[in-house]
Amino acid sequence: MAMIKRLGAECIGTFWLVLGGCGSAVLAANFGGDGNPLGIGLLGVSLAFGLTVLTGAYALGHISGGHFNPAVSFGLWAGGRFSAKDLLPYIVAQTLGAIFAAWILFQIASGTAGFAIDNTSAGAFATNGFGAFSPGGYSMHAAFLCEVVLTAMFLIVILGATHKNAAAGFAPIAIGLGLTLIHLISIPVTNTSVNPARSTGVALITGGEPLSQLWLFWAAPIIGGVLGGVIYKWLGKD
Repeated sequence: MAMIKRLGAECIGTFWLVLGGCGSAVLAANFGGDGNPLGIGLLGVSLAFGLTVLTGAYALGHISGGHFNPAVSFGLWAGGRFSAKDLLPYIVAQTLGAIFAAWILFQIASGTAGFAIDNTSAGAFATNGFGAFSPGGYSMHAAFLCEVVLTAMFLIVILGATHKNAAAGFAPIAIGLGLTLIHLISIPVTNTSVNPARSTGVALITGGEPLSQLWLFWAAPIIGGVLGGVIYKWLGKD
């Protein structure tokens, strides 16, 4: 497949992930206010992120591999499934897709009276954070460990589900459910990143402290992704 088409698929897939996942958090999580039965809450947002990856992987995975996440690209490289020369182009395409999705989401969210982003509060505009900007008030060390470990496990799921000996055609389901589980665990801790591009898009729109904390949501997921790739590569050796 031509590189331009692969990059286009990565950009579109990451756009879909951010629009669907972060969009559910911004537009639907607390729709109507606390206690409104139409609000989807933590469970709904977790499922939305999983569904975007599941549907995106089925739609675009055969074109680009369906990474939609710089940490996944690094992890697949560490696991021997992806070429180092393609890392930078993939990461640029993924990040651009995430930024465009965040901008579109802002345009939609701004269409209701009284909308404003409070970049002094945790989770504003689906941003990630630690300390005062963690939804549960978790420390930087807790946030870093959480993102490293969960991204590592995400890569183990991805590498296992896409192995040549795994059941054919079911990988996107396992990966989507894995991402759902990750969100169920870590939304209270960091608002769940495990994806530097996803974190970057909404942080650029929000600005302030969420943007200054963005470094952690690049460093920790990439470290975790590489760790997961290395572990699975070792597991797969005879």
